[in-house]
Amino acid sequence: MSTPESLRSLDDVHERYDAVFCDLWGVVHNGKRPFGPAGDALARFRARGGKVVLVTNVPKQRDPIPRQLERIGVRRDAWDVIVTSGDAIRGELARRAPGPMHLIGPPDDSLLWDGLGLELAEVERARFLCVTGLDDFESEVPDDYRERLVRARASGLEMVCANPDIVVRLGTRLYWCAGALARDYEALGGRVVMAGKPHAPIYELALRELGLLLGREPVRARVLAIGDGPGTDIVGANHQGLDALLVASGIHEGELHDHAGLDLAEVAATLAEAGAHARYAMAELA
Repeated sequence: MSTPESLRSLDDVHERYDAVFCDLWGVVHNGKRPFGPAGDALARFRARGGKVVLVTNVPKQRDPIPRQLERIGVRRDAWDVIVTSGDAIRGELARRAPGPMHLIGPPDDSLLWDGLGLELAEVERARFLCVTGLDDFESEVPDDYRERLVRARASGLEMVCANPDIVVRLGTRLYWCAGALARDYEALGGRVVMAGKPHAPIYELALRELGLLLGREPVRARVLAIGDGPGTDIVGANHQGLDALLVASGIHEGELHDHAGLDLAEVAATLAEAGAHARYAMAELA
């Protein structure tokens, strides 16, 4: 079990990297307010010539994300381009058109399949499942979907999961995400297709976008991945050969600290449990 290096500031390592792939929820904001020091750190990184690609498992295409960030108060000079799990998974949905598709998730995620000609149907008529989240993330839990998942598995339906995250922090609460249903469906023996972190398609898309920003092929050793999810952000970075920085805010807020600050032994244990390793760790991006 390797212990990551504790960083005081992103400034301390900026010369080692041409770019960062930075997670959004839990690192840059909590869904309701921005984390000011994180935005400041990314803006300074860009001011020194670095590129910032926001890589998020949000189950939507990137189009509405800038307006959402502006509404929350995230500074615009903190990033260059956004890549989402929705961007990465849309091709999987297009290949399965016209379906029919059984949807689990809120209606306002419809941008994800807009224009693809997909028909929506109940489980018994569907050819596959699409999961973007829980229908009502405020009041429901994954167990509420067990009967529906059992029916889908009995029909041999494949699940396309638009967000591999298990949970996300919104304000002060943790909420279940689509990845929790994907986990449960796999436990039933169902087949799940995902494109967001930690899976390769979202990184392939992020590297293409970074190449356009740099005007050349990115050097992976010069890209730092930043995130709060050991099993998504950090494992994904490990698989892509990227250095990783675990931020102990977000889903682990208050869990990886002791009286003196960041508890590196606890950080290392949490990473090991997820089969991940990070070069660096910080209490929050600053």
